[in-house]
Order: sequence, then structure tokens, then C-alpha cells
Amino acid sequence: MLSLSVNGQSYPVDVPDDMPLLWVLRDVIGLTGTKFGCGIAQCGACTVHVDGQAVRSCVLPVGSLGNKAITTIEAVGNTPSGQKIQQAWLDVDVVQCGYCQSGQIMSAAALLQRTPNPNDADIDAAMSGNICRCGTYVRIRAAIKQAATGRPELLQTIVSAPEGASS
Repeated sequence: MLSLSVNGQSYPVDVPDDMPLLWVLRDVIGLTGTKFGCGIAQCGACTVHVDGQAVRSCVLPVGSLGNKAITTIEAVGNTPSGQKIQQAWLDVDVVQCGYCQSGQIMSAAALLQRTPNPNDADIDAAMSGNICRCGTYVRIRAAIKQAATGRPELLQTIVSAPEGASS
């Protein structure tokens, strides 16, 4: 029997040591905010924090965690960086389908925790591996910058002339 510290609460779980953390969170504990995407740690939908670090829970054996603190999307808003990121996500209107967003938010919150004022290269490095099929990358970057600075980020809109219109 393992005991996991998830979102500040202790959970005894009777699972095999090699069971991925993702399935323990979703199927055993019942926290379904963390999503299954690819199962090979390539898409980022399953991102959670382990001792403050963004990790892919789909490939992380639960037996390797020991006494480490796990934070999921359900509680990241209780942290200063998570609260800023979640508010910026709403302000910038990042979400389209929403499936990848819990992983995106978890990666962004971990970035702000360790780098409070990230530049574009920091953002690119932290968010690489988080795939958004809707392509909201411009809004994600703007939301991260807004969360870091507290200032609204302007998004550039490109408007095309209707077909057949002369310029």
C-alpha cells in the first residue's frame, strides 16, 4: 500500500508500483482534470507538478514518487503562479476545445514558479512538448506574459481582404 500526497491531502492507494501516476490520479483517486493524450510523454496533456516540477504523469511510475508532493490542475490555482496563470488564461481567452489546457496550465505555472519574468525563449523551452491541436500557441504565450507582468498582452489580428477585393 502506497501513500501519495496529492493537492495537500494524503491518499492511501493499493496499486502496483509500476502503474503510471496518471491512472492512479484519474481511476483510483478520482481526480479527472489531468488528461490522457498520447501515453508516451509527448503531448503534455497529462502534466502535473511533482515537488513543483512539471512532469508527464502518463509515464511516471507511482512507486517512484516516495513522499514527493503532487499537485494537479484541481489545486494549482491555490499557488500564486497557478492563480496568475489561470486568470490570464481567462483574460486572454486561450481555450478553444480545452482538452490540452490542464497540461498547458500546469507547465506554464511551473515556468512562472521558477522564472517569474520569462522571455520568449524561456516560454518556448518550458512549453515545448505541450501540444495544442487547436493551435492556441499565440494566446498561450500572451497569457504567460500577462501572468508574469500583470499587464494585458495585445494580440495581433491579421485581417485578409475578401477574395476578389482590390487593395
